[in-house]
Amino acid sequence: MTKMDSAEKRLNELGYKQELRREMTFFKTLAISFSTMTLFTGITPLYGSSLLYAGPAALVWGWIVVSFFTWFVGLAMAEICSSFPTTGSLYFWAAHLAGPKWGPFASWCCAWLETIGLIAGIGTQAYAGSQTLQSIILLCTGTNKDGGYFAPRWLFLCMYMGLTIIWAVLNTFALEVIAFIDIISIWWQVIGGLVIVIMLPLVSLTRQPASYVFTAFEMAPESTGISSKPYAAILALLVSQYSLYGYDAAAHLTEETKDADKNGPTAILSSIGIISVFGWAYILALTFSIQDPAYLYDASNETAGAFVPAQILYDAFHGRYHSGTGAIVLLLIIWGSFFFGGLSITTSAARVVYALSRDKGVPFSSIWRQLHPKHKVPSNAVWLCAAICILLGLPILKVNVVFTAITSICTIGWVGGYAVPIFARLVMAEENFNAGPFYLGRARRPVCLVAFLWICYTCKVFLLPTYYPITWNTFNYAPVALGVGLGLIMLWWLLDARKWFKGPVRDIDIPSEKV
Repeated sequence: MTKMDSAEKRLNELGYKQELRREMTFFKTLAISFSTMTLFTGITPLYGSSLLYAGPAALVWGWIVVSFFTWFVGLAMAEICSSFPTTGSLYFWAAHLAGPKWGPFASWCCAWLETIGLIAGIGTQAYAGSQTLQSIILLCTGTNKDGGYFAPRWLFLCMYMGLTIIWAVLNTFALEVIAFIDIISIWWQVIGGLVIVIMLPLVSLTRQPASYVFTAFEMAPESTGISSKPYAAILALLVSQYSLYGYDAAAHLTEETKDADKNGPTAILSSIGIISVFGWAYILALTFSIQDPAYLYDASNETAGAFVPAQILYDAFHGRYHSGTGAIVLLLIIWGSFFFGGLSITTSAARVVYALSRDKGVPFSSIWRQLHPKHKVPSNAVWLCAAICILLGLPILKVNVVFTAITSICTIGWVGGYAVPIFARLVMAEENFNAGPFYLGRARRPVCLVAFLWICYTCKVFLLPTYYPITWNTFNYAPVALGVGLGLIMLWWLLDARKWFKGPVRDIDIPSEKV
């Protein structure tokens, strides 16, 4: 008889049978968590807009500020993860921490926020990956100045859909395949990140002075329509706020991780630490290597002014070697990061949909909770997430601000889902909490308070307009999309779901004094 580890014992105490294979080691869990955050996928697509809003200083120091507050969120979540090592993670935590009266409603809100955020997260990776691939194709066929091929909207959408489908196919195989790919991912990003961070400044013929990188606050009201310095600085921080989340991926895999009550929290905090350091180094490498800040946004430049990091890479390599080959190689490294990130987020999204379906919180739950008979992965949930993600991308054919909307929906849903269990942990009676190996003790109230307030701030700023004057082409559609979506979900709760949704449903009944 196989010995039951502490995480499986705790899972049984919480009322769940061990159904998924518990084969993940700490390093594999860290790899998936790290891949979900990813080194390049947050910074690269938003770097150009953040630099345009307020210049390099706000971008560089903004990363430090956001990293500082992210640690509070990570610590709060690590403590809860240690106590509740379940695949349902955030919404399961919310249900138990909020108590019997508010638990079902808290669980409902958290589950749907997290589901929306994760599915939109697949879309952000597919969009940014397609954008990188668009630049690679352009530079491989020449440049914008030399008749290179710039993929039109219909082909861009095809690339977006293709990536989503590939991730779904790979997630239909056994988890060991995904774990193996994510082991490759962590080395890909660490080694690739070091190559870019070290090579790019060395290759550049000229480098920006430290005074420019660390102190220059430059606005572009003629391009953004924003003349307020505080507002510009707030928008410049969006790249960091978008990049520094996703560490909860380790929590989604706790039913498949050995000693998850210890390895889950450690993977969460390790991911934040690695990304905080590497992310700042990547921002510094890009910023120091800028040749001409104004030329980056010129629609007639070699990359059609569409992707600022691609132009920085091209300027560096073409300036020294009179060839864009080096830029193409580094862009392929960055594209690989998007590929691995989308694959990991698909894994996480499917686990959340599976867990919510297991608790009968999704229409047609009996379909989405089914596991693949051979590979024991939630394959139906995988394809549901992929289908919704593809629908989110269809406006690419007509709308210019699709990425802004999907990014905002992703961040607000994903990070907003963190707020519910953290707030419940903040206000609950301490004697009702069954602490795991990772325990904050007396520090939990100040840590949870700072974390909750930071999440509230983050969600608010992603609803702001990012360009003025506001027109159909510059309007941030996220408030409308979220308002309609969350409004329907709340209406469903009031009219029907509150009568039958009681939060996580036990598979087994083992009494426990504390949650």
